[in-house]
Order: sequence, then structure tokens, then C-alpha cells
Amino acid sequence: MKLTLVAGARPNFIKIAPLIAAIQRAQKTGKAISYRLVHTGQHYDANLSATFFDELGIPEPQVNFDVKSGTQAAQTGAIMVAFEQELLANPTDLVLVVGDVNSTMACAIVAKKAGVQVAHVEAGIRSGDWSMPEEINRVVTDSLTDYFFTTSELAGENLRKQGVAKENIHFVGNVMIDTLYQNRPRFKQPDFWNTLGLSTKNYSVLTLHRPSNVDDLNHLTALLQGIDALAGDKKIVFPIHPRTQAILNQTELSLPNILFVEPQGYLNFLYLVQHSYAVITDSGGLSEETTVLGIPCFTLRTTTERPETETIGTNTLVGDSVENLTNHFSAFMQRGLSARGIPPLWDGKASERIIRILIDSLS
Repeated sequence: MKLTLVAGARPNFIKIAPLIAAIQRAQKTGKAISYRLVHTGQHYDANLSATFFDELGIPEPQVNFDVKSGTQAAQTGAIMVAFEQELLANPTDLVLVVGDVNSTMACAIVAKKAGVQVAHVEAGIRSGDWSMPEEINRVVTDSLTDYFFTTSELAGENLRKQGVAKENIHFVGNVMIDTLYQNRPRFKQPDFWNTLGLSTKNYSVLTLHRPSNVDDLNHLTALLQGIDALAGDKKIVFPIHPRTQAILNQTELSLPNILFVEPQGYLNFLYLVQHSYAVITDSGGLSEETTVLGIPCFTLRTTTERPETETIGTNTLVGDSVENLTNHFSAFMQRGLSARGIPPLWDGKASERIIRILIDSLS
């Protein structure tokens, strides 16, 4: 059985790593399974791409399309053209895509048109927010998928409402959490830890990357000023993307409580998160990691495709205004975090379940 695994952006690498490890373990037991790793090059900054391959032990991809950035259409089109040639040159039994980035959708479309089966890891998650490119990618990918691997029962319900047959939906857990558990003993203190005077629980972590939060200078400025004001006696560590930094360079701001650092590799970043007081973010995936690590998370969005991080985990959806964030964060500082748990099957074994299902189905 030949698999083609597709990765293109930081979240993809984190999800692909445990799947490759599970394939390698299956090979050692004599299973007839092989894989070809395709890197689309959607993320090309070293701290967003190469570092993750090194830290997570992901083998060098057999091919890198190196598409880099561009408009949604330009990037998606470039990936589709390159992936079509890839499948012609290297036939496969199944294309496995993960998550909801442009690479996920583009490669699913090409595979299906080539008559190749598609497996989608993290299928069925929905925010209901059609202004998010990721939501479009999710729905399109799931309309083409043959094997639906879900992180929650709710994701399965979403798929059944879409008309997906129950036998094609496999509730397996969360591969991103597989990576967290496998690497938790290796989390690494960043070089700037002592220089910036950091210690456990004396700082919060901030991440911002969604266009709705960072592309408009006035909105971004208001967010950062509000976050700086609510810091209290704790600093805010902000690993800032170069694109966001370029936008901020257009103005002069006084943000004494925010410590700007470069984008971090997986091991350094998760060390920061694990030892933080709280996390403020607009990322969906980070709310999953904070849930397992038991760190309070405040998500600067009006919707989430991962509601279990709110109902079970440590995440609080605070909308996109500084006022809402301040109210929720202040209440947390006064009362603390109520007891929370970890969603079912987020146990570090999702990848094993996925590979076992594929071997049983395709062999």
C-alpha cells in the first residue's frame, strides 16, 4: 500500500509527524505500507517550516513544490498544477491530507480528479464562519474525502448532516496531541528566557496571525494597546510573524509590557506555553494544545471550529474586541480557571488508529 502524505504549513507538519512515526512502526512489524512525503512549500520561512522538520524528526520530503505566498487563488492554483504532475510521476493508492490550509484543499481536488482515494485527518470540524478561508477549505475537502478521521464526536455529527455515510467516519482523536505527548519531555527553554527575566507563570503568551486581526493597522494597534494594558504585573511574550512586524513598522507604539521575539520552533514555543500564566491567541490549534497542557486560553475570535476546547478544555472565546478580552481576562485573574478536562481520545494514540484503519481497509 502506497500513501502520499501532504504537508504545507506549520500545523500540517505537527500533524504529519506522528503519522509518519506510526507508519514506520507498522513497517517494522512487517506491514506492507510505504509513503511519499510531499511538501507544498506553502510556509517557507525557516522558523515556520524547516525547523519543524528537524525538531519533530520528520524525514526530508521527497519533493518540495516551493510555492511560497500569494493570493488564495494563485497559491491554490500553483499547488494544484504541481501536485497533478506529482501524481502522474508517482502513482499512489491514497492521498492523505491534514487540517484546513490551501494545500489540504488543493491536493484533495487534484487527487479526486485523478481517481485517487482521499483521507482527511481532522475532518468535520466547522466554525460556520464563511469569511474564514479555512472554512471553505474544510467543506470542499470533506465533499471529496473517502476516509474521514475526526477529532471529536461533534465533527462526526457535522459530517453526517452533510450526508457522509456513518461507516466512512472514524473518530480517532487528535494527531496534534500525539505530537505534544511524544515531544513534551523535549520542550526546550528559549535562549531569551533569562535575558527577558522569564520564570514560570510570570508572563502570558500572545500569538496573532489571522488577517482580520493583523492586516488593518488601526485594529492591530488597538488590540496590542489593550493587551499591553491588561498585562498587570506579568509580561506578554509575543513571537511575532515577519508579516505582522512589517505592518507594525508603519507606526510607533509604546508597549512596555509586550516582549517581541522572533517566531519560535515547536519545542521552544510549547515550552513557553507550558510555563505561561495564560495564552491570548487567534489560533484554533493552540487552543487544543493549551487544553491538554491545562493553560488558560483566550481566543480572539467570534467563532471556533473546536468547541470542545471551550466546553471541556481551557479555552474561552472572547470575540474580536479589546473590551471583551479585558472583561474575560479580568474575570479570570479574579476567580481563576474553573475545573476543566481533556476531550475523549486525545490520548496520544490517534495516529496509530488512523494507520491501523488504512492498513485494514486498503491491504
